[in-house]
Amino acid sequence: MLTPTEVAQAQLDAYNAQNLDAHVAHFADDVKVADLNGAVTIDGIEAYRARYAKLFAEFPGNKAVLVNRITIGNVVIDHERVSRSPSAPPFEVAALYTISDGLIRRVDFVR
Repeated sequence: MLTPTEVAQAQLDAYNAQNLDAHVAHFADDVKVADLNGAVTIDGIEAYRARYAKLFAEFPGNKAVLVNRITIGNVVIDHERVSRSPSAPPFEVAALYTISDGLIRRVDFVR
């Protein structure tokens, strides 16, 4: 089984390759995605898959560069610089991944 750090890296690698199946494979069926201290914006793997299929289709040049990573127990916090296209200005996010049994169960984003 992968460590939490390895899970976070594997999903990021698949995200950057825009390999939807490989990316989604790192998330639990009941995954939740939310804005930090906010409402859940994605509930369940099918909703997750649909959101990222749309993102990959809309932004084929989308990439996230890892700026920094902190792992504490089963939580991985990634500071990422995201570029949607070469002509769009990049933006930064923090993604807090809660991982158990080798899968991401929850993601909280700070934008």
